[in-house]
Amino acid sequence: MKILLTAINAKYIHSNLAVYSLQAYAAAHGHKIERAEYTINNQLEDILEKIYRQKPDVLLFSCYIWNIEYVKELVSEFHKLRPEVPIWVGGPEVSFETERFLRENPAVTGIMMGEGERTLTELCDYFEQCEQDTQFTTKNREEVQTELVRAHAENEKRTGDLSEIKEKRLEKIDGISYRRSDGTVAIQPLRSLLPMDELPFCYANLKDFEHRIIYYESSRGCPFSCSYCLSSVDKKLRFRSLPLVYKELQFFIDAKVPQVKFVDRTFNCQHEHAMGIWKYIKEHDNGITNFHFEISADLLREDELELISDMRPGLIQLEIGVQSTNGDTIREIHRTMRLEEVYRAVNRVKAGKNIHQHLDLIAGLPFEDYQRFQQSFNDIYALHPQQLQLGFLKVLKGSYMYEHAQEYGLVYRSRPPYEVMSSKWVSYDEMLEIRLVEEMLELHYNSGQFLTYLAVLEQKYDSVFQLFLDMGHYYRSNGYLDCNHNRVHRTEIVLDFAAAVDPERKDVYQEALMFDLYKIEKSKSRPVWARDLSLDKKKTSRYLRAHGMEKKYCHLERFYWIDEEGQYRQGGEPLWFLFDYETRDSLTNEAAITVITEAQMEGETA
Repeated sequence: MKILLTAINAKYIHSNLAVYSLQAYAAAHGHKIERAEYTINNQLEDILEKIYRQKPDVLLFSCYIWNIEYVKELVSEFHKLRPEVPIWVGGPEVSFETERFLRENPAVTGIMMGEGERTLTELCDYFEQCEQDTQFTTKNREEVQTELVRAHAENEKRTGDLSEIKEKRLEKIDGISYRRSDGTVAIQPLRSLLPMDELPFCYANLKDFEHRIIYYESSRGCPFSCSYCLSSVDKKLRFRSLPLVYKELQFFIDAKVPQVKFVDRTFNCQHEHAMGIWKYIKEHDNGITNFHFEISADLLREDELELISDMRPGLIQLEIGVQSTNGDTIREIHRTMRLEEVYRAVNRVKAGKNIHQHLDLIAGLPFEDYQRFQQSFNDIYALHPQQLQLGFLKVLKGSYMYEHAQEYGLVYRSRPPYEVMSSKWVSYDEMLEIRLVEEMLELHYNSGQFLTYLAVLEQKYDSVFQLFLDMGHYYRSNGYLDCNHNRVHRTEIVLDFAAAVDPERKDVYQEALMFDLYKIEKSKSRPVWARDLSLDKKKTSRYLRAHGMEKKYCHLERFYWIDEEGQYRQGGEPLWFLFDYETRDSLTNEAAITVITEAQMEGETA
């Protein structure tokens, strides 16, 4: 029997930890399951053909917010071709309102609800028994009934035809919902959760993960009850034992994988567990592997802060969900967070200059109107993390927010990703403005390509939210939003915007943009307003030759208004910056910069 477990990922670099865990657990219990991974960027016709050619006897799909519409269409089309093949689905997007889902998707046979390892293993037993029953049909009906009655006499209270016996078997499996032969829907009780140490390690073969992110979980569940999150549904928090975690982390370290992304919902919710893992990866650092953790910053203790402050730059990165700085909103969404402790911890980590921080903010939350959201944005931006993700509230089935959507006046998209369009506190027009800010934030801040320019421009504004909003309006009014622009052209666009806002410092913005351009890469072209490099070629060539760097991959340029840290300075003597692309910052990947005074340049080139 061929059981095919299929994942449709959002991007090629992603991998689906769920299907690997399901496959590994089933294999440990004697069941061979084949796996197939695709992305939502693949043509549906191509995936349909590939699945069809594999000729599965049972087809399973892992369903998430990013792929559910794709999966539903794929299931419907495959069912037309192979109506005899049972199709089962699982994952957070189908684990709630299962009766409705089955009625709306008649091609689906059943649903695995919640944690699926043990459920799928029992379903595999069921599938194999069904295959044996099918083989019996080569005999006459009387022989079939005799064998079925004898085989199941101890467990079956009564005999019946084949479909009745199959349904009796399904009734013994917890954690599933399925369509009975009479068209009604059966919903079995949710099953008890597995101890984490019973889950087998699923990364023995790393060939499948070249150029892809590896996801790892050392815990399941979450101690908090955030109303927008499905992790709050499962209140049982479970941890993998540290000796087992150490063994598995060492496997990644020995293999020198680029990144391991922990999917623990709140990694540092148990102090001893977090400290143990952080100590281990620090002591066994291979100089290459990066580890990503999602944490609550206000839970960071002094010994944790001291430990991570001494780590190799780039060894770990932290994702911190702040979501809002409005106390009323934080209380309403049942979030536990001490905001002053968040500020303290983020600033403390930032001071170490060795850890990438990614802070999250959510628009559309209860009790946060348009003006108050701007304050939350400005509060978090002021911390200047490496990434500030401005997301939008998603009303997920099964969440507290979903149950109270009417109370909050939430108007949200009927199709995934179920993002809020308006609420009692924020109108659709205001949400469109926030979306414009989000687009500008991604292009100019999160890209890391305009940080010096923004640092100068921020001095002109009391609100950085308004800065990005004005920039967005400028893009829109000039028709720039619907076009792709290369870095040099975008540099010219934002200079024009700054010159309109702050014309007296146009030359400062020009320098800031040149600094931003060259700190990342040696640009093959220059903005139309940039100084002609040929004017300084003799001077720069002589300097590089005098220092044996004429063949070095670098760039040398003069600045009047910007210092080597990318900060605005009040003019004075010019400074020459040597951007060394062969030596880069391990945290930001920016070129190393050597400062050369005008006197040094003149002395070397005299």
